[in-house]
Amino acid sequence: MPGGDQELGSYYVGVDVGTGSVRAALVDQRGTLLAFADQPINQWEPQFNHHEQSSEDIWAACCIVTKKVVQGIDLNQIRGLGFDATCSLVVLDKQFRPLPVNHEGDSHRNIIMWLDHRAVSQVHRINETKHSVLQYVGGVMSVEMQAPKLLWLKENLRETCWDKAGHFFDLPDFLSWKATGVTARSLCSLVCKWTYSAEKGWDDSFWKMVGLEDLVADNYSKIGNQVLPPGTSLGNGLTPEAAKDLGLPAGIAVAASLIDAHAGGLGVIGADVRGHGLACEGQPVTSRLAIICGTSSCHMGISKNPIFVPGVWGPYFSAMVPGFWLNEGGQSVTGKLIDHMVQGHAAFPELQAKATARCQSIYAYLNSHLDLIKKAQPVGFLTVDLHVWPDFHGNRSPLADLTLKGMVTGLKLSQDLDDLAILYLATVQAIAFGTRLIIEAMESAGHSISTLFLCGGLGKNPLFVQMHADITGTPVVLSQEVEPVLLGAAILGARASGDFASVQDTAKRGPSASREGNPHQSSHAGTLIFVPPELRQWQE
Repeated sequence: MPGGDQELGSYYVGVDVGTGSVRAALVDQRGTLLAFADQPINQWEPQFNHHEQSSEDIWAACCIVTKKVVQGIDLNQIRGLGFDATCSLVVLDKQFRPLPVNHEGDSHRNIIMWLDHRAVSQVHRINETKHSVLQYVGGVMSVEMQAPKLLWLKENLRETCWDKAGHFFDLPDFLSWKATGVTARSLCSLVCKWTYSAEKGWDDSFWKMVGLEDLVADNYSKIGNQVLPPGTSLGNGLTPEAAKDLGLPAGIAVAASLIDAHAGGLGVIGADVRGHGLACEGQPVTSRLAIICGTSSCHMGISKNPIFVPGVWGPYFSAMVPGFWLNEGGQSVTGKLIDHMVQGHAAFPELQAKATARCQSIYAYLNSHLDLIKKAQPVGFLTVDLHVWPDFHGNRSPLADLTLKGMVTGLKLSQDLDDLAILYLATVQAIAFGTRLIIEAMESAGHSISTLFLCGGLGKNPLFVQMHADITGTPVVLSQEVEPVLLGAAILGARASGDFASVQDTAKRGPSASREGNPHQSSHAGTLIFVPPELRQWQE
């Protein structure tokens, strides 16, 4: 419950750094989102599979959106600030200045993004060691994690980057450092992406075995030797310099951060479902799977005891919900794959023109177009002859094979708007089948999943959500709050402020789940529960 000294007008700010934009929200103590702002951020792709960003660009965007959401608010009522971000690698020198992560020597581009696949050789060699820490990442490390990226920097940019480096941050931890001057790392990022153990700490033998023994020096000062649970208040709060940048009061509480997907999981997995007649009512939170879907998708399930799932990351202790073990499945590109398939089609210009004429997004137009061409059959049957294998960027889970490629079968010579709509549908279905494969792997290892809680940009697409319900055979619940990732970040700030006793207690003040109308027959944005056909009689 809120502390006794909490004022009725208390507010918290959440900042979310995604792949393509930074977003901020102002949230009250009831978990209601009061203001929202977003700002695009730059990306560079100097060569295929090399993806880079700038920490200076990202911080500047954080300042822009934060100033926007607090306009008109009494700043003295803002009690806490929380950050989440993609698990990208930020490189700084000993004076905390950016260092280049590229052959061009451009120090402005000092971030290797999460989706970067430059370290293929390095991750293969790391996995060949079969070191015991790998059992906590599904048996094999992903090229998207930090150890292979660090090894790539050492082997390829020794003089311009590696030898000068003083600090390697996960992006969420860079943001909390930038706000407070505290170099402590979040348990979330270190456990999930750096092989840190919440129970045992760093394993010296791993870093020495993979050729990164120099990171062990000085008690791991370059990658983190103070590790704090998410939501822990950092230092003396917001520094005067950061406060000026962000337009916030100096000294407000700043929380140890979360990875963006984990913030989304925290924002939805504890949703209040009482009184709505949902299948998950009365069932333990461990029966829920949070799916955070945007540029990529993450599938977050928690358990009271560690569950080892081949090809699925984890088990990670206390990485998202304190006291619970986390397993994280994922698909490396989902939203990005849909965009790729649609934008590369010959009929895309026609789609753009018709969607613009109707003042619709291209995906709202495609969804309505599918309804026009489906005739009497369910929309899912339009793809009976067209199939997509979605691993265009490799398979993260559960096959854990970064060498896999994508495939489309059943193409015809025609390339009209109908063909584009059906290809879009087949791609969405392929992603949903990938989710089903992840669920099956988790259940065969010991999880029991009864309900999916979905959030992120793709959660606003009713076709995407309904296909997940139909193909997994599981009800999909959307929270009333449409920005659970930002809510998760704000929850961290609320916890750091001291107004709530724990992260779980704070999360209980967050979104509730609901059911309205007849959502499985609807394609409007108010839909809050989607059920597969075999469960519709139960719902009605």
